[in-house]
Amino acid sequence: MARAFVLLHGWQNHREPDHWHHWLHDKLVERGFTVRYPQLPEPDEPSLEAWLDAYVAELNACGTSDITVLCHSLSVPTWLHAVARGLVPKVENVILVAPPSASVLADLGLDEFAWRPAGGDTVGARGASAMIVGTHDPYCPEGPDEQYVTPLGLPKIVIPGGGHLSTPDGYGPWPELLTWCLDPSTLSGAIGER
Repeated sequence: MARAFVLLHGWQNHREPDHWHHWLHDKLVERGFTVRYPQLPEPDEPSLEAWLDAYVAELNACGTSDITVLCHSLSVPTWLHAVARGLVPKVENVILVAPPSASVLADLGLDEFAWRPAGGDTVGARGASAMIVGTHDPYCPEGPDEQYVTPLGLPKIVIPGGGHLSTPDGYGPWPELLTWCLDPSTLSGAIGER
C-alpha cells in the first residue's frame, strides 16, 4: 500500500522554510512519498470550520494511501475535533506535537479551537500514535496530561528544554522525527533531546 503524509501547522504559521514541517516535507518528498502540507486558511485569524474543511480536503486528496498525520500546535485540537465529529477517516499513524492548552486558546481569542475530552475519545489512528511535548512550552503551561494525554491514552514523549518545538526552539531539521515517519515502530527511541 502506498504511504502518504499530511502535515498540519499551527496558529500564525505561514509555512516558513525553517520550520520542521517544511524540512520534513522536503525529506519525505525526496523519498518519493505523497506529502500534503497545506497553507491552512487565515493562519493569523483562523476559523475552526475553515480548518476542518481543509483537513477533509487534504485527507481526501491522499486517496487510498496509508496516511500518517503530523499536527503541530493549533492543529492538534483541530485534528481532535475532526476525529470526534467523524469528518476524517481513520488513518494509519498520528503524532501530535506541542498542543496548546484551553486556557491559552481562550487568552488568544481562539476558544472555538479548544478540545475537551468527552469520554471514549481517540486520535483516529489504526497504528502508532503519540504526543510529543517540550518542557516550558508557553502555549501549554499546565502541561498536556489532563487535557490530552490521559483522556486519549496516548504515549507521551517529553523533550527537555523543547519549549513549543518550533523554529525559535531549534526545531527546523528534526532527523529523529523523519526516522519515526519512515518506521513508526521506532517512535519511543526516535525523538531525542536537542
